[in-house]
Amino acid sequence: MNRSPSLLLSLIPVVFLITLLSINVIWIYGDSALDGSNQFILLLSGFVAALIGIFQGVKWEAILKGIEKSISSTTNAILILLMIGALAGAWMISGIVPAMIYYGLQILKPEIFLPAAAIICAMVSLATGSSWSTSATVGIALIGIGKAIGISEAMVAGSVISGAYFGDKISPLSDTTNLAPAMAGTDLFTHIRYMLLTTLPSFIIALIIFIILSLNLKSSGEVNNIQPVLDELDHIFNLSPWLFLVPALVIFLIVKKMPALPAILIGTLAGAIFTFIFQRDLLLQMSAENSFRLIMDALTVNTSFEAQHPILSELLGSGGMAGMLGTVWLIISAMVFGGTMEACGFLGTISNALLKLAKGTASLIATTAGTCLFVNITASDQYLSIVVPGRMYADAYRKRGLAPENLSRTLEDTGTVTSVLVPWNTCGAYQSGVLGVGTFTYLPFAFFNILSPLMTLTYAIFNIKIKRLISSAPPSDQANS
Repeated sequence: MNRSPSLLLSLIPVVFLITLLSINVIWIYGDSALDGSNQFILLLSGFVAALIGIFQGVKWEAILKGIEKSISSTTNAILILLMIGALAGAWMISGIVPAMIYYGLQILKPEIFLPAAAIICAMVSLATGSSWSTSATVGIALIGIGKAIGISEAMVAGSVISGAYFGDKISPLSDTTNLAPAMAGTDLFTHIRYMLLTTLPSFIIALIIFIILSLNLKSSGEVNNIQPVLDELDHIFNLSPWLFLVPALVIFLIVKKMPALPAILIGTLAGAIFTFIFQRDLLLQMSAENSFRLIMDALTVNTSFEAQHPILSELLGSGGMAGMLGTVWLIISAMVFGGTMEACGFLGTISNALLKLAKGTASLIATTAGTCLFVNITASDQYLSIVVPGRMYADAYRKRGLAPENLSRTLEDTGTVTSVLVPWNTCGAYQSGVLGVGTFTYLPFAFFNILSPLMTLTYAIFNIKIKRLISSAPPSDQANS
C-alpha cells in the first residue's frame, strides 16, 4: 500500500453499504431482504471498497487474501449452521421438538411465558456457554410454544435472545467471555465479577419488561384454546418424556467442554435413532417403503406433517441443512465486505479516528462501545468486534489509569450483545435463521441486548463503578470504584 487511506475514502464503502441496506430493508423488501438482495448489496459494497483500495495502491492479491482470511474465520460457524439445520430436522421428525411444545404448553402459561422463557434460556446458556446452542435447542421449542398460545414470535424471539446472551456473557465456558479479558489484559473471573455490575441490572430490567408484556397479553385475551393443539400433537407423534434424553445429552456434552460441532452432530444422530425407536408408526404412515429416506430428507432438505390445526401446520416443519443455506450465503457475503475493508486499511483508519475523539473516561468508554458496534456492522463478526477494539484501546485505558476490566466489560456489553442485532452479522444471521424470525422483527424486543450498552454508557457518564489502577487513581475516584 502506497499511503494510508483518508477517513473520507474509508467511510465511502460504509456509507454506500448502510444507505443501500436501509433502502432495501425499510422501503423494498423488509425481512425478505435476507433472501438474497442484502447479500448482493454486501458484495457490491465490497467491490466499491476494493476499487477504492486499488486506487490507493492496494494489490488485488492482498484484497483476495484478506477476503480468504475473513471467510475462513467463519468456517466453524458455517459448519455449525449446517449441522443445526440437520439437528432441527432430526428433532422434529423424532418428536423431540413436538414433545417440548406439548409439555411446555401445559407448564408455561401466557402470564409468565416471556420472563420464564428468558430465564430458561439464561440457565441453559450459562450451563453451556453458548447462546447459539441455546437457541438451537430450547429456543426453537419456545418459539413453537409461543405461537401455539398466541404470543408474537417477535416477543418470544426477543425473550429467547435476551436470556441466551445473558447466560453467554457470564458463563466461564463462553468463548467471548474468555476472549474479552484476554484482549484487555485481565483474568476471567475478575472480568465476570466486574461485568455483573452492569449485566445483572440490564437483565432484571429486561425481565420486568417481559413480565409487563406477559400480563398485558393475558388481559387482552390473545390466548388461543390450546387443547386441540395438544390433542393433535399427541395423535401425530408418540410423545414421551424419554425423548428429552437427547437434548439433555447435548447440553451435558457441551457442559463437559465438547466442541459445539461434534456435540450437535451427536445430538442429530441420536435424534435420528430415536425416530426409529419412538416414531415407527409415523414413519410407516408417511412412507411404508423407505423410512431411511424420510429421515435423511428431514436432516438435509425438509420435513413436514399434515395437520388440521393451522398453527401446527406452520410449526411442524423444518428446512434441514438446505434451510440454512441462505444464512450461510449471507455470512459469506458479509465476510467479503469485512475482509476487503480490513485488507484495504479502511477499518484501521476509521478506528484510529474514533480513538482521537476520546478525551475523558466517559468518552473513551463511549468510543470503545461505538467501535464495537461499528465493527459488528462493517466486519460482520462478533469476535472481531472484541479483538479489534481490545487491541486498539488497551494502552489508552492503561495510560488513563483505568483498570483493564473496564475495557473487557465494555467489549462484552457492546461487542458481544449487539452482534445479534445486525442482520448481516454472523450472529444476527444465525439467530434469524435458527429461530425463523427476522432480525429487525425481534430487535425491538431483545431488551437485554439493547440495555447492556446503554447501561455501560450510563455507568461511564455518571462515573459508577469505574475501577482505576491503584497507583494512578485519585482518592475521589477510588472511593467511587
